[in-house]
Amino acid sequence: MYQYTDFDRQFVRQRAAQYRDQLERNLAGQLSDDDFRPLRLQNGWYVQRHAPMLRVAVPYGELSSAQLRVLARIAREYDQPQAQVYQKAQSAQAKLGTVALPTGYAHFTTRQNLQYNWIALEQSADVMDLLASVDMHGIQTSGNCIRNITSDERAGIAVDEFADPRPFCEILRQWSTLHPEFAYLPRKFKIAVSGAREDRAATAWHDVGLRLRHDASGVLGFEVRVGGGMGRTPMIASTLRDFLPWNQILNYLEAVVRVYNRWGRRDNMYKARIKILVKAEGQRFADEVETEYQQILTLDGAPHTITQAELERVRNSFVPPERSKADALATPLTNAWSEGDKLEYIRWLKQNVAAHKDPELRAVTLSFKRLGYAPGDATAAQLDSSAALADRFSASEARVTHDQNLLLPWVRADQLPDLWQAARAVGLARSNIRLLTDMIACPGGDFCALANARSIPIAQAIAERYQDMDELHDLGEIDLHISGCINSCGHHHSGHIGVLGVDKDGREWYQVSLGGSDGSTLSGAALAGKVVGPSFEAAEVPDVIEAVLNAYRREREMGETFIATLRRVGIEAFKQAANSVRQPLTPELESR
Repeated sequence: MYQYTDFDRQFVRQRAAQYRDQLERNLAGQLSDDDFRPLRLQNGWYVQRHAPMLRVAVPYGELSSAQLRVLARIAREYDQPQAQVYQKAQSAQAKLGTVALPTGYAHFTTRQNLQYNWIALEQSADVMDLLASVDMHGIQTSGNCIRNITSDERAGIAVDEFADPRPFCEILRQWSTLHPEFAYLPRKFKIAVSGAREDRAATAWHDVGLRLRHDASGVLGFEVRVGGGMGRTPMIASTLRDFLPWNQILNYLEAVVRVYNRWGRRDNMYKARIKILVKAEGQRFADEVETEYQQILTLDGAPHTITQAELERVRNSFVPPERSKADALATPLTNAWSEGDKLEYIRWLKQNVAAHKDPELRAVTLSFKRLGYAPGDATAAQLDSSAALADRFSASEARVTHDQNLLLPWVRADQLPDLWQAARAVGLARSNIRLLTDMIACPGGDFCALANARSIPIAQAIAERYQDMDELHDLGEIDLHISGCINSCGHHHSGHIGVLGVDKDGREWYQVSLGGSDGSTLSGAALAGKVVGPSFEAAEVPDVIEAVLNAYRREREMGETFIATLRRVGIEAFKQAANSVRQPLTPELESR
């Protein structure tokens, strides 16, 4: 992991102190709520449907066990709403007929961050101090700026990797943090970096997607794609550079963001993302970026060229840890295990354990997709348990994944049986990674003020229906993504099956789309799914999913995945299956 320097640490702690001063002046009435709002947002503090929400930055997903324990402490001691606030929230939920709202937990997001939903604003400065004590913060997790840099959760350990993207992610983080020119962009700006053949970072769906590769002569550089995004207008990023030398990436990104800052629309927030500018201007946008880039190189003297010495300085923070000695002999798979244990362990090896660059190590995913919890939710106890597992089995390191789980990157192969048993004891060893119940979902209308509909009850209803592990493994790998509104925080566009909450006359309805892809090898090139027809009522959604999966069972060939069958057969058979469960709509609703 990257080790903060004295400068890094001083910067984060000064930022926390600055925020405390701003908060105290706001609470004393010396700083208006309107003036305080942009200041708290710059530090990750939103005000959501019921209470403040804090988004904590986890750059490229890496967490130490010490950081996990502090995150657990925050969940335990501070993610506890005031009684009056919680009673009001529960009253609102009761009218919707939903389950109790959880407290005392954190939520892993698809952008490798972590969120809390109940921290009182009066306590927010104390929380910022706690985060700073372990080199964490909420800087630029909100606002119209360059957000958290994301990457492949297997960065530096993947067997299909051309180059480790983490040093470049860290250099990008340092360049973009409080960048004075890019503090007030037309809209938020997201960058993802991958160094592997398999695009586990979904780079094509980002404002800027960077893929490390080598040219014909073996020189390392980046493929640069610009203008991806979901939301109201889903778009796949366009390639601006097939190959850019690695040392020029900051100069080139400076040109890209500068052109966007100059010409991006500020008159309409729905058309303010860079994807709209790229789509509208096409080659003209690419030409202007190239002109700006050449000016940076020639007239400005290429001020952000990365030197070999700087790259090596940062790389030195990402050396593999020394392989730990086992505290005890690993527990072998013996006859002492029941047949059920043996089967589940073998399934866990297949779904949750990935190969590693070091043949004696493995990368292991802890599943945070459990019945009774929203996808990505982690209680304080589970965060503490994850820290203990990281200490014992993974050199005290874990990583937040794009799919809202945690990955242990440094697990000894001979300790896999021990890890499985330890993870199972704390409820984190379910062998459902990449299967139907390993779904992505945003917090939705239960918490988010922007949402049109709830995501969590839909996710829970589907999970309850598909608890049979034999059935899940028979269905195979399926990406199910659920969003509570068109902002697409649940990435419904890229799901093999996508669910989008919409509002009709104050009621919750859901659109279902099929055939999306995040750009992985399994899914094929990045692609937005196609909506199967008019929206469904909430109670119909699990039946729709079941009908679609039954169509897959009828149509599939031996060993064929859901997405492969869908693309071979075409969407029509699946569309008919989905619409077969629809209840007749009234003429008024049909017209909408």
